[in-house]
Amino acid sequence: MTTNGKLITILVADDDPDDRMLIDEAFEENRLANDVRFVEDGEELLEYLQHQGKYEGGAEAPRPGLILLDLNMPRMDGREALKRIKANPALAQIPVVVLTTSKQEEDILRTYGLGVNSFITKPVTFEGLLRVAQVVTSYWIEIVQLPSQFDERKSAAA
Repeated sequence: MTTNGKLITILVADDDPDDRMLIDEAFEENRLANDVRFVEDGEELLEYLQHQGKYEGGAEAPRPGLILLDLNMPRMDGREALKRIKANPALAQIPVVVLTTSKQEEDILRTYGLGVNSFITKPVTFEGLLRVAQVVTSYWIEIVQLPSQFDERKSAAA
């Protein structure tokens, strides 16, 4: 699927192990060749992005070209993580797509106000998740023009 696409790392922040497994399977079903990484909450997300804690040195934390962010997570929820990402000039350009069970208008308005690029409510069926994975990867990897720093193929060639 990504032969014409960008080889970006996709970073998924979701505390539910079943959701992480299903998201991973949905990407595999869609033949996504991109590197997909997972973190379990907002604190781990920020550690990953800032190469702190177990991600110190950055070898295990390539810069993502796209973040899929759940809102309802322990320790630090997605709203606070989004706020911190978009307030940090070194991270603010990374596209963030909220992928959450919430359908609340307040969450939609607040996350767009914080700078989220898209808001998607998690589908209740695996078939629905397959469709979301297909559309998200098609749009963010094949269609959207991202800064070249996110395309690992270009970065490796430079």
